[in-house]
Amino acid sequence: MKIKTKLRLGIGLLFFMIILLSLVAAGYINILKNDTANILRDNYNTLDYSRNMLLSLDKIQSDPKATLTFEANLNKQQENVTEPGEGVATQNIMDHFISLKNNLQNQVFQTMLRKDILALIKLNMEAIQRKSDIAMLTAQSANLWIAVTGTLCCLIALTLFVNLPGNIANPIRELTESIKEIAAKNYSERVHFGSKDEFGALAGSFNIMAEKLEEYDSSNLSRILFEKKRIEALINNMHEPVIGLDENKTILFANDEASKITGLAADEMIGKSAVDLAVYNDLIRSLVQELLTPGGYNEHVPTAPLKIYADNKESYFEKEIVNITITPTGEKKKLFIGQVIILKNITPFKELDFAKTNFIATVSHELKTPISSIKMSLQLLENQQTGLINEEQKQLMDSIKDDSNRLLKITGELLNMSQVETGNIQLNIQQSSPLEIVQYALDAVKVQADQKQIELNLQADENIPFVKADTEKTAWVLINFLTNAIRYSGVGSRISIRLKTDQGRVMFFVKDEGRGIDSRYKDKIFDRYFQVPGSSKTGTGLGLAISKEFIEAQGGKIGLESEVGMGSTFYFNLSIA
Repeated sequence: MKIKTKLRLGIGLLFFMIILLSLVAAGYINILKNDTANILRDNYNTLDYSRNMLLSLDKIQSDPKATLTFEANLNKQQENVTEPGEGVATQNIMDHFISLKNNLQNQVFQTMLRKDILALIKLNMEAIQRKSDIAMLTAQSANLWIAVTGTLCCLIALTLFVNLPGNIANPIRELTESIKEIAAKNYSERVHFGSKDEFGALAGSFNIMAEKLEEYDSSNLSRILFEKKRIEALINNMHEPVIGLDENKTILFANDEASKITGLAADEMIGKSAVDLAVYNDLIRSLVQELLTPGGYNEHVPTAPLKIYADNKESYFEKEIVNITITPTGEKKKLFIGQVIILKNITPFKELDFAKTNFIATVSHELKTPISSIKMSLQLLENQQTGLINEEQKQLMDSIKDDSNRLLKITGELLNMSQVETGNIQLNIQQSSPLEIVQYALDAVKVQADQKQIELNLQADENIPFVKADTEKTAWVLINFLTNAIRYSGVGSRISIRLKTDQGRVMFFVKDEGRGIDSRYKDKIFDRYFQVPGSSKTGTGLGLAISKEFIEAQGGKIGLESEVGMGSTFYFNLSIA
């Protein structure tokens, strides 16, 4: 029998018995209600009328209204004759009352009326007792039938409660255990259900699936081994060191290049814990130390190149850590299963970078001397003692002066950048006055600001403390901020310079009223050679990058706040001395 049919029969039978129980209870309750209503309607009213007639009879000689009250209740009683013999008793009361009305002082008629009323009361009391006995029998019968029907309902419900869950849960539990065995790759597991219901059909389908998986597992084992060897060969033939770790930081594989730079053979690493190897191998320790520290590795933050002795020379490698995750079959959540460490040999690029830096430094240094000579010659030509010049010659000299100043600025930036790239930034840290640094920068750009009628507004907190800074390089950064602000500000605008203290540091702000910088370029604005698309290409794109290196070398922080159409605010901070 199908499970659906079993459920329908069991629940349907229980539902039928509950309806039957409800009907039996409702029927007997209706019978009891009718019996009670008959007592109230037939007998209680007669008793009430009789009591009123007795009370009126007691007052009939002294109260003229008593006769009317008696007669009214007697008339009501004549309309409420319901029991055998009640009509005769009522008629006797009527006859004796008529006689009494003619002679109210006659005690004999009063006595006879009293006996007649008591006889009527007795007759109705007996009727009430008889009907009460009938109602009691009805209640007992109702209790019996409700008890029988309720017992049957309980027996059926108990049978369903004991058997139905087991009939459904036991096959499901057995099937669940078999599925776990299959998940554990025990493909020989089978399910044996003797029933021919839905569970039997499910067991048949499950066994067919298990047979197919067993066949598939047997037939693909050799192919899997072949693919494993192929992957090992590919990893070993890579020219970059590669090390694979599982989720517990146990080394799963390491190619030949990894063995060369670590000085460990493959069998000395594979299957060993990277934590244990890091104890006595410095390179392994530097490769995995970020992975062992909670929150220590961030794939979005670039790491500094590693300097490793390889190929008989000092080489540079860039470390890349790739997290490996899989999505198990039938699940949606990804499962972390390990990491792969790849070391990219960037030595050729580093050598080219060093050569470029040296070349730029050399060329910039060599260019400064002739540029300075050109500026000196221009100053001599401007002196009237050397002779008068006409307006066209003066314009040519101004053009040469502007080009010379621009070339001198570019060579200065290139020299500074060469210092930054080689790590040879020479700092003269001393106690410096922030106000003096700002004033020096303002004096340096005053002529440029006046040419565009730009107002330079300085705001500073009272008692600004001294800072630990290289005055020359800090002033250079401020001049760069102010020069950029003047360049991108409109004629007649205002540039605000703000100084304030904040948590043990002095903050320097330069705010302009230019067109602002799109939020897409905020993270790139301090990169080397970067210039905002659409801006005038008048510089080298090195000024802000050099500023960042100068400030960070002094232990400060540099940043930007800007919105398109709202201007830009460049800032940095330095420690209080």
